[in-house]
Amino acid sequence: MSALIRIERLRKRFGERLQFDIEQLALDTGRAYVLTGVNGAGKSTLLRILAGLEPAEAHGVLFESQATTLSPYPAAMRAAVVYVHQHPVMFSTSVAANIGYGLVARGMPKAQVTRLVDEAMAWAGVAHLRDSDPSRLSGGEKQRIALARARVLEPKLLLLDEPTANLDGAAREQVLALIPQLVKEGTSVVMACHDRDLIGLPGVGRLKLRDGKLERRNADSDGPSIALVT
Repeated sequence: MSALIRIERLRKRFGERLQFDIEQLALDTGRAYVLTGVNGAGKSTLLRILAGLEPAEAHGVLFESQATTLSPYPAAMRAAVVYVHQHPVMFSTSVAANIGYGLVARGMPKAQVTRLVDEAMAWAGVAHLRDSDPSRLSGGEKQRIALARARVLEPKLLLLDEPTANLDGAAREQVLALIPQLVKEGTSVVMACHDRDLIGLPGVGRLKLRDGKLERRNADSDGPSIALVT
């Protein structure tokens, strides 16, 4: 697989405190990863850095084999990277309007927005909620709407922060079923999580933040060995 993004050195500090110091981070195109670590290890911070929402020291940045930076955040990555918060923000409009928001912001014609939104709602199993007020929906429904809203933008890198946290069994299963479909469509997905079902999905690479370093386990490895990539 080719690398979608590669960073040779990534550091994050909060004042004098060093959150993490990663010697190399590489994410393959069309591959899913789980990012684990104890609370406070920096999982959400790392996702936010990759999404351009948090500053950091970064060197040797390549995106689709093109040299770039994370600060200022490049337009190519802004169009290609989507971040979904653990508690997705929903506008007080309708489910359809929420899913189509990014497309409208990009100036896409109304007819095309309608078509893509319809397809995304069917994909996420929320078509019956089209005109519903998002504030009245369950956590699982909001999470599937957030994934549909991300999918219509055709991201090359999708960053999910605890996508199944606080969901019940049925809602978790519905969200879990959507992740492999996104990867099959060519999207690279990084999921910060503690969910063993997400961690155990077939073919998923494992990244772990531990003591400010990043460990990587090959998804195809049968053994417990972990390569330290920091």
